Amino acid sequence: MVQLLIKSVGSGALKEWFMVELQGQIMSRHDGDLAGNLIGDLHFNKKGVPILIIGHHILYGKVVDMEKPYIVLIKEESQTAMEDVAMETDHSHKTRHFTVNAVIKRKLQFKTRPKPIISNVMKKI
Repeated sequence: MVQLLIKSVGSGALKEWFMVELQGQIMSRHDGDLAGNLIGDLHFNKKGVPILIIGHHILYGKVVDMEKPYIVLIKEESQTAMEDVAMETDHSHKTRHFTVNAVIKRKLQFKTRPKPIISNVMKKI
């Protein structure tokens, strides 16, 4: 049986994160991973509708409550020294624990196809 030590970050309320759900895939112009890079701008209008702007495209979405919440865990390892008196040898023992960083209760769902953002271009006279 595996036992995991999970602890909370403090006595205050946990941070709430949103999950973003997109239809299709996001491709980069450059060959590389998208992790850690800025993808677009997320805005909310006065009615609370999420608006995602990626490049020259705009997506309109909605906020949906998830059936089951997710938690965001951070894995931490610490090394403690254990002394065995009988053998008179030192052993180091790694302890692993997880800290609850945030909870995800809602997601931003973008189901529609992106619409192009077109600015007005003046015609030549």
